[in-house]
Amino acid sequence: MAPTLEALRDVPKVLLHDHLDGGLRPTTVIELAEETGYPDLPTKDPDDLSEWMTRGASRKDLLLYLETFAHTVGVMQTRDALVRVARECAEDLAADGIVYAEVRYAPEQHLHGGLGLDEVVEAVQEGFRQGADRTGIRIGTLLTAMRTAARSLEIAELAVRWRDRGVVGFDIAGAEAGHPPTRHLDAFERVRRENFHLTIHAGEGFGVPSIWEALQLCGAERLGHGVRLVDDIETSAYGPPRLGRLADLVRDRRVPLELCPTSNVHSGAAPSIEEHPIGMLMDLKFRVTVNTDNRLMSATTLSQEFAQLVDAFGIGWDRVRRLTINAMKSAFLPFDERVRLLDEVIRPAYAELAG
Repeated sequence: MAPTLEALRDVPKVLLHDHLDGGLRPTTVIELAEETGYPDLPTKDPDDLSEWMTRGASRKDLLLYLETFAHTVGVMQTRDALVRVARECAEDLAADGIVYAEVRYAPEQHLHGGLGLDEVVEAVQEGFRQGADRTGIRIGTLLTAMRTAARSLEIAELAVRWRDRGVVGFDIAGAEAGHPPTRHLDAFERVRRENFHLTIHAGEGFGVPSIWEALQLCGAERLGHGVRLVDDIETSAYGPPRLGRLADLVRDRRVPLELCPTSNVHSGAAPSIEEHPIGMLMDLKFRVTVNTDNRLMSATTLSQEFAQLVDAFGIGWDRVRRLTINAMKSAFLPFDERVRLLDEVIRPAYAELAG
């Protein structure tokens, strides 16, 4: 039987690309705005706010998509707010059947209330600890630098400083066009010298050159989105797809693609779920992972992302299992912990489905 949304919620899943400031509960945004004196919310009705966020995000342009974050970041400027948002994030992910998640955020965006960078990270880690204690989920944190700013080396050093306290890697995000990852080489080199992990947003708002730089010059282990890799794959009605040099390398090296179908449609990186390149990339056996990106803005969950792939591409439990294993293998969690989750939690659950 085809996986249903209800059944997908029940199976263990792994999430690698989820933004803390993109997954708040609408009621939390409204309550935090009242508590912190944030004056700019477009509405104080939770349903209306949720719809406003999704309308604002789905304007087929990455820069317009990013505008909606002004309101969520705006209410995340105190320690109490950060603890609450992180705790609720862990609870919401666990309620969706996620057993391991890597959640990312940019500490430099949460300093307007007087917190320092380390205080921001401590607050978020405390919230994740509380949520994990209540639910049993495992959360790894990715610290993100904004590619449009000049603090990436500082954030890379912050990530390294917190590596033994829940932070599992470093990332850059923000507008791609005009802001190539090579502008932040000193940050990437700092992370690599420390034998630490890094993923880079690339191939979402810009094409193949962004992916090439992220991999070949910056040393990315994973591609945040990477959906525009299809620009290096030639399709024809008369034969199988032909991979270009970069696409071939990505597949050969098993570079994980952190694909976020609904968000990619909203940002204009893909025309629709049915036309999303994830179908072809799965068929060509790239190391595809399925992710949410921003659950509030895209009105989605990881289970819903999988359900859409069931409807659009007819995937069954075998493919759901493979995509989940892909994500677990690609996590920045230590090897022995990845193996434990695979052998004790993920594989047994899918074996039961196979009967």
